[in-house]
Amino acid sequence: MDDGTFPDRFACAPGLRLEAHERLTTVHFDNISSRLDRLEELLERLEKRLWLTVYGVVAVVLATGFKSIMLAIPH
Repeated sequence: MDDGTFPDRFACAPGLRLEAHERLTTVHFDNISSRLDRLEELLERLEKRLWLTVYGVVAVVLATGFKSIMLAIPH
């Protein structure tokens, strides 16, 4: 029965610590990954709002210029 190998159920303290550390690292990595995904979504929404603001400002400037041109043209 003893073939010189350790049974699968044998676990030493350093091995258990390493396994726990690997599980903890996986949990941390998953947490960081989900936070990064949320940040990317927020940045995309912020970028859309920024472009909307830029287009709004450009529209106001063009409308003001068009209005001044229309007032300068004699009837």
